[in-house]
Amino acid sequence: MAQVPQRFFDALSVRTWCGLSLRALGRAREEIDAINVYPVADGDTGTNLYLTVESAVAAVEAVFAAHEVSAAGAGAGQARPGDAGGPSLADAVRAMAHGALIGARGNSGTILAQLLRGMTQVLAAGGEPAGTDGPGLRLALRHAADSARQAVAHPVEGTVLSVASAAADAADAAADDCGSVARAAYEGARAALAATPGQLPVLERAGVVDAGGQGLVTLLAALVETLTGEAPGAAAPVRVPHARVGHVDRLVAERECAAEGSGTGGPAFEVIYLLEAEDAAVARLRHRLDALGNSLVVVGGDGLWNVHVHVDDAGAAVEAGVEAGRPYRIRITHFGHGDARTAGADRPPRERTQRAVVAVVPGEGLAGLYTEAGATTVLARPGEPPASGELVQAVRRAHAREVVLLPNDAELRHTAAAAAEQARTEGIRVALIPTRSAVQGIAALAVHEPERRFDEDVVAMTSAAGATRYGEVTVAERQSWTTAGICQAGDVLGLIDGDVAVIGSDVTATAVTVLDRMLAAGGELVTLVLGDEAPEAVAEHLQARVREAYLAVDTVVYRGGRQGAPLLIGVE
Repeated sequence: MAQVPQRFFDALSVRTWCGLSLRALGRAREEIDAINVYPVADGDTGTNLYLTVESAVAAVEAVFAAHEVSAAGAGAGQARPGDAGGPSLADAVRAMAHGALIGARGNSGTILAQLLRGMTQVLAAGGEPAGTDGPGLRLALRHAADSARQAVAHPVEGTVLSVASAAADAADAAADDCGSVARAAYEGARAALAATPGQLPVLERAGVVDAGGQGLVTLLAALVETLTGEAPGAAAPVRVPHARVGHVDRLVAERECAAEGSGTGGPAFEVIYLLEAEDAAVARLRHRLDALGNSLVVVGGDGLWNVHVHVDDAGAAVEAGVEAGRPYRIRITHFGHGDARTAGADRPPRERTQRAVVAVVPGEGLAGLYTEAGATTVLARPGEPPASGELVQAVRRAHAREVVLLPNDAELRHTAAAAAEQARTEGIRVALIPTRSAVQGIAALAVHEPERRFDEDVVAMTSAAGATRYGEVTVAERQSWTTAGICQAGDVLGLIDGDVAVIGSDVTATAVTVLDRMLAAGGELVTLVLGDEAPEAVAEHLQARVREAYLAVDTVVYRGGRQGAPLLIGVE
């Protein structure tokens, strides 16, 4: 039975929408990158949107976490959003807009930040409302589209601006519940997206729809799912029928698009920075940057702005920001060479090593183990998965020409993919091995040989990881449905390859059951990683079990420290 459309959009809706949007963009990122030919055919629109939404998600989660801590300290119990212990709608949307603003990447991310800011100006108006109804959401979508168009120096039809306006127009005719408004906006956006090739010649020649518009349709689909409980059944079209983008198409489109943008072959640099400045100074800055280049988008307000422009003289664009206020997080990308430079990058670079491994690890103990094996590590604390920006920084810190990236968590696949894509734009060759557990990463690292050819090394590491089954013993935090039945808070869960296989009451007994099931399919080596919460005797008990029941199977034990789960198990 279809869910009744939701009448109110509240703080929890914002949180859900952000999370669903990030996951949807993670799935669609490569597809959107592949159709990116306007305003520059640099194939990064999907990645930039993902990184922008990722920053928004982090900001929203921080607001919820702060309120949960406050509620726990005050004994507020299970407060709902808008109550004393939970964030209001205004809290949530302000965090979303601020996170998107400070994390906005590229032309598409900057425009998205302004769309979210425009929504926030409506949804956070009038005090601290607990939620808004359909007419309120409709007004927010209209203001978002209008404010984004105003932020672009020279709006072009056939882009995300057209898609946003069409979404707002369609929402105007919808019923007054939030679910109906969201669905109408999505359908209007889909129709406008399909029409973009007829509005922008460069899209028609390349045989694609607008990449930024495709990203917005993806976000509106997530909004529909948030407010109705149902994902839209049909995906928006990505390419014009019977057309495809190949290397020749991409190069032709890039030259034509650049010529249309500047008349001289297109600016050489993309310049982005955050700016602390007054409104009057920003108005002067807009005028000056508009004379320097094209694709100018300035978004923000209340003293904080995100500036994006394509220019030939990157230094002049930064100097203009200095005259207007205090620019920081300056990022300069050279379109022709795919490198990225930030302020202070004029220092002579030290020589890169040939190859490195970057791995996400769940505890301090494993971080030490990986580091001893030569890997650069990113610590994922319980409940705090790393953002793609942290992974990019780790890749840079490894300072190698070639990097093998081990996410060691199925939930980090899209985050790691976005980080790898960003690192590749900086001239680093990155291979992502989709490890789902730290024990698979250990297996991959064990066969890593930097002297081998890069492709051969990646194949060997991927094979070793793929040949390792992974298990986990953890404690349920709340009642929930699992593949093994209903568990209660405090139950011990045994997972095999990511699925709950055992529900028990004792860590050691559950671990034995999990290990037996894993070894039933064979194995030569058992890896045990003990967390701080693991019983003292569990490792000894499991080692004895292997010696008694499984001849010729070796066991190795590591201390993982504070890793979230009492026990990780790997079977090779």
